[in-house]
Amino acid sequence: MTASFLRRAAQAATFGMVFTGGYVLGTFDVQPAEAQVTDLGKDMLNKAAGSGGALGSAAQLGTTISDMQTNVSNLQKNIDALNKIKAALGG
Repeated sequence: MTASFLRRAAQAATFGMVFTGGYVLGTFDVQPAEAQVTDLGKDMLNKAAGSGGALGSAAQLGTTISDMQTNVSNLQKNIDALNKIKAALGG
């Protein structure tokens, strides 16, 4: 009975160590998941915008708002650059 128990305990410990080792080694090479849905979403939105009707109008509004947000972000970057130049010139 003691030998049988020790054999089972050794098997369980070996299984646990192999599992733990595999888990630890597997975490070293994990790549974060990044979906490229922004391009896919834009393509679908543009197709829907061209379809007409209520869905097309809503999609066109969404496309316009998205484009406006991009332009506002670019303008903000330009304003930040101008503020840095102004500060460097002592103004």
